[in-house]
Amino acid sequence: MMSNSKQFTILVIDDNPTNLGVIVDYLETKNFTVLVAQDGESGLKRASYAHPDLILLDVLMPGMDGFETCRQLKQNAVTCEIPVIFMTALSNTEDKVKGFVVGAVDYVTKPVQQEELLARIQVHLKLQELSRALEEKNQLLAEKNSNLENALSELKHAQIQIVQSEKMSSLGQLVAGVAHEINNPLNFVDANLSYVQRYAQDLLAFVTLYQEHYPNPGSEIQSKAEEIDIEFLQEDLGKLLNSMRVGTDRINQIVLSLRNFSRMDEAEFKAVDIHDGIDSTLMILQHRLKFNPELLEIQIIREYGDLPLIECYAGQLNQVFMNIFANAIDAIEESTIEHVKQKFSYDGCITIRTSAIDSQWAKISISDNGSGISEQAQQKIFEPFFTTKSIGKGTGMGMSISYQIVVEKHSGILKYRSDLGVGTEFIILIPVQQQIDETTLSS
Repeated sequence: MMSNSKQFTILVIDDNPTNLGVIVDYLETKNFTVLVAQDGESGLKRASYAHPDLILLDVLMPGMDGFETCRQLKQNAVTCEIPVIFMTALSNTEDKVKGFVVGAVDYVTKPVQQEELLARIQVHLKLQELSRALEEKNQLLAEKNSNLENALSELKHAQIQIVQSEKMSSLGQLVAGVAHEINNPLNFVDANLSYVQRYAQDLLAFVTLYQEHYPNPGSEIQSKAEEIDIEFLQEDLGKLLNSMRVGTDRINQIVLSLRNFSRMDEAEFKAVDIHDGIDSTLMILQHRLKFNPELLEIQIIREYGDLPLIECYAGQLNQVFMNIFANAIDAIEESTIEHVKQKFSYDGCITIRTSAIDSQWAKISISDNGSGISEQAQQKIFEPFFTTKSIGKGTGMGMSISYQIVVEKHSGILKYRSDLGVGTEFIILIPVQQQIDETTLSS
């Protein structure tokens, strides 16, 4: 038998005062709290505000009978879960089935046998308790599942952050190291090249002066002059030295671009020229933009607007440019191969547009006329580890990391639009000045 340590409330709806009194008296001796109603309408109202644990409902009542009362109880969101036991003198199967159809869980036959009534009440109260316990466990399980999903999401986010941090650190250190190693011998060459150029000019001037004073040298000197083609040497040496000067200047630009790209010394927000970061990134990717026997040169169109200095993590933002440019180049190469197969002419092009939306926001647009992105791929483009590239050509982290850098690190917006076979445009919206969290400063 069920323990009545908990005080259960039972609502008895019956129009017969004698039957009502007998049931109430008996149930109260069994430690139940009993509420009464003598018609269906008052029973509905009482059930709505008292919300009993179980309802005993007479079937045959004047006005609203038990079937209609039960039907309305089950349609009410407040009372629909309360178990209803019919009390009826009707014994035919059709009436019993009708009672179950409208929502009753059981029935007892009048005149009511007290022990049978108690047994049925206890069974359904126990079932009600079990149902509530199961619902609580399901809710607890749902909460745990939700917590696990959140924990998994946070773990993935942390993994991406670690990968991005390690990638940026490794790339920055590599780039900064290469720039440093190139810079040392370059400074030596560059410093000595000016002396070489001056010495060469002095020697050439001396040779010219010698030829003016001794126009008819001996046969051995004449033979050697013809052998080394002295006239060509005099003419070409200056050009050669000028070319070397241009080459060292070019290497200097590359080293500067590498340093600008890595920004290893800038761990905090700094106001920088975004155009310098874009140009530095393109400089590093120059080998992929130039003409080669298989692919035509990719044209770069710069439409730079008048931008103020932007507060940002410059090295991380340069990584975003690198990822977008690299994907654009891949798309153009893919489109070039397809056009070559079909014997169509095609000129790959990347267009960079920058503009100030207002005093608070800057816009950077990078578009290409490459192969475009399929609709299916577009739905996952910012998901970690998703890639459309073949094995070994992509990790699926580039755009996910770019999204985090722009949106989470810089409170910006990264969006795109793409048409398959036409091209893709990525749009970066970034605040000119970053909002500093005052709570962080105070802590």
